[in-house]
Amino acid sequence: MEEITYKSLKESKKIKAYIEQGDAVLGALGFTEHSEKHAVKTAETAGKILKELGYEKRTAELARIAGYLHDIGNCVNRNDHAHSGALMAFQLLREQGMNAGEIAVVVSAIGEHDEHTGTAVDAVSAALILADKTDVRRNRVRNKIKETFDKHDRVNYAAKSSKLVIQAEKRVITLNIELDESMCSMMDYFEIFLQRMLMCRRAAEMLGMRFKVTANGSKIV
Repeated sequence: MEEITYKSLKESKKIKAYIEQGDAVLGALGFTEHSEKHAVKTAETAGKILKELGYEKRTAELARIAGYLHDIGNCVNRNDHAHSGALMAFQLLREQGMNAGEIAVVVSAIGEHDEHTGTAVDAVSAALILADKTDVRRNRVRNKIKETFDKHDRVNYAAKSSKLVIQAEKRVITLNIELDESMCSMMDYFEIFLQRMLMCRRAAEMLGMRFKVTANGSKIV
C-alpha cells in the first residue's frame, strides 16, 4: 500500500468538507479565517521547518499532514477542537490505511496544538504549533468594517505582514511582523498573543532552537 501523503489528503473532498464547515462555524462565532488557506499554509510551513532543520523526509511529511488536518475539529465545536480533530483524524487516516505509528504521531500533534490544553511533545507537534500560531495576517480578519472591530480584529488587522525565518545554523526561529501601530500597539498585540508566543517558545526549544519575535524591526521577545 502506498504511503499516505499531504498531497493525497488535499485531494479528499471529505476533508475539504470538514475544513469548510469548521471555517463556517468559526465565522458564525466571530473568529478569524480558518479556511483551507490556513490549513495549507500551516501544513507547508510545518513541513518547511523540519526540512530546513534536517529532519527525515517522512517526518516532515507527517508535519504537513498534521498541519493540514489540525483544525477539522472546528466543525464539531470550537471548544476542545484539538481533541475532536485528533479523533476525526484518527478515523480518517485509519480508513486510508496509514500505519498505527504514523497515525499516533499525527493525532498527538493535532491534540496538542491548542494553547489552552496542549504543548509541544515531539518534532511534529512542535512544527505544527510554530506554523499555526505564527499565521498572523490581515486577510484572516473577516470583518471589513474597521469602526466595528473588536480587539482581536484590530490586532490581527494590524499585522500587515509576517514571516517565519528559520536559521538552522544559528539555532534560531524568528517571527518577523510588520505592525500598523495606528491600529494597535505592541502591547495590544501581546495582550492577545502572549500565550501563543510562549507556546511557540516551548515548541522551538523542543526542536533545539530559540524563538524570537520582531515587530517593525525591533526585537520584542
